[in-house]
Amino acid sequence: MGTSGAGFDLGEFLGAISDTVRPSTARPVVVHADELETLPAGQIHNPTTLAIAGKLPTATFEIFRQSIPPGESSDMQRHYHETVHYVIAGRGHSDVEDDTESWATGDFIYTPPWTWHRHYNDSADEPVEFLTIENSRLLAALGLARRQSAGLVTVEEARIAHGGPEERT
Repeated sequence: MGTSGAGFDLGEFLGAISDTVRPSTARPVVVHADELETLPAGQIHNPTTLAIAGKLPTATFEIFRQSIPPGESSDMQRHYHETVHYVIAGRGHSDVEDDTESWATGDFIYTPPWTWHRHYNDSADEPVEFLTIENSRLLAALGLARRQSAGLVTVEEARIAHGGPEERT
């Protein structure tokens, strides 16, 4: 059975789950907006603001609120984990390897593992707000965490400086 896509069978997937699932005691179940922890600017290689819901007891994923100021962008980066950005507000476009896609409020942006990518705010007046979810904690628990920033460059410049998508240095 596939875990997603055309070969996925929901009945078979649900049938494989144990009959006994114990409720989790992990807490807190709510982290309020004013409790988000803003990452220090020195840890972010671009003009965006990243605030993590770090008090959530998630074991396999992290969740952030990300803001990109008007006319700015994230850095060109790649990482082993998958990421999904939900666009809370704003409009822009993303370069993911050789694909450029536009997006706006309500859209989802998927970044596959180890692909060069950069997100741009196309507005001169309004910030972009993302809800960013990544499975980085799972990979870190498995000893597979890896992230690389090329700075504010193009995909081609990142490839030249750091190697192509197959390069894992």
